[in-house]
Amino acid sequence: QVQLAESGGGSVQAGGSLRLSCAASGRTFSWYVMGWFRQAPGKERGFVAAISQGGSSTRYADSVKGRFTISRDNAKTTVYLQMNSLKPEDTAIYLCAADRSNRLVVDGYDYWGQGTQVTVSS
Repeated sequence: QVQLAESGGGSVQAGGSLRLSCAASGRTFSWYVMGWFRQAPGKERGFVAAISQGGSSTRYADSVKGRFTISRDNAKTTVYLQMNSLKPEDTAIYLCAADRSNRLVVDGYDYWGQGTQVTVSS
């Protein structure tokens, strides 16, 4: 089992940047595909990005391609989401998740963090 804790959220103006971090407990972090999701008020949770166990493969939602970058540091058991050129529609709670399926899936993750709020003002 793995426990996840996000940090790095905050308020930023449109066009700005934020870097989210997700620290994982446990020595098995490198076994998991890691993903970022977001949930805006009144909307369903949606996939943002995923990264393979070793970090060599990534997958992004079309809405964030070219603006967001997912990365991981297995030695620090942490996954990151660098968010650039932020837009008001990026406002949401951002959650990280871990999956044991060995595929860059967009749903069905096994473990979830509590989330961190990102607010982008125009």
